[in-house]
Amino acid sequence: MKYAWIDKHRDQYPVNRLCRVLGVSRSGYCQWRVRPPSSRALANQALDAEVAAIDQASRRSYGRPRIVQRLRQQGQMVGAERVRKRLRRQGLRPVYRRPFVVSTDSAHPLPVAANLLDRRFDGWQPDQAWVADITYVPTGEGWLYLAAVMDLAGRRIVGWSMSEAIDASLVCAALKSAWWQRKPDKGLLVHTDRGSQYASGRYRALAGDLDITMSMSRRANAWDNAPMESFFKTLKVERIYQVRYETRAQARLDIVDWIEGWDNRQRLHSANGLLAPVAWENACLAA
Repeated sequence: MKYAWIDKHRDQYPVNRLCRVLGVSRSGYCQWRVRPPSSRALANQALDAEVAAIDQASRRSYGRPRIVQRLRQQGQMVGAERVRKRLRRQGLRPVYRRPFVVSTDSAHPLPVAANLLDRRFDGWQPDQAWVADITYVPTGEGWLYLAAVMDLAGRRIVGWSMSEAIDASLVCAALKSAWWQRKPDKGLLVHTDRGSQYASGRYRALAGDLDITMSMSRRANAWDNAPMESFFKTLKVERIYQVRYETRAQARLDIVDWIEGWDNRQRLHSANGLLAPVAWENACLAA
């Protein structure tokens, strides 16, 4: 480390002076300069490149645990501490996570369903329990509203819809999208917040037509729908906050690409034992 520091600053200060200050010999430094890199140094350089590539591929969203897991999936049996040092050496950090902002309108006289899910987010088989919610996306043309539906079993986004209006049509379109893609059995449990869109007569009628059992969060309790809140936070931090959408059409294309191309198929999910949702589903089918 001392020799490397001397080499880095040799154009600014005399080598003799640098060696004297750091307490090393000039001859030792000269020998270090002509000595080929050790196998460990070469391995660290290669690991630096791999860690940086994973960081870039994850759109700067992966911290140390996911990078370690990805390396191991690629056949690199490395420890977490070694990866931490490579991240620190290169100044790599995951993108900053912003605080959650509540946007649900639950001040309405419409009927609400009981909280049947009751925070039982894990242990489901595919298409037994879904969760759904709405978020907003800023664009140069104004807000774009996104309604999404997640299968709790593998945390896969199975349906979505986007619109300029935040109304019952938006959430009904997302539910229909999920239904036609998955075609679940009767009795599916679908949990949402108690926003007016989900409590509307149109949404409740659609749920009844599809033999869906509705469940709703308690008033002003985002934790009752934590998986969806987590998904939207990840989407915003890892993608939406990193770009500026000039048009709603641009936002639509980019968000669909992020959901289907990245989150469902490549992003490692802690709830799945650090498997992507599609990989988790395939593993379940193969078991």
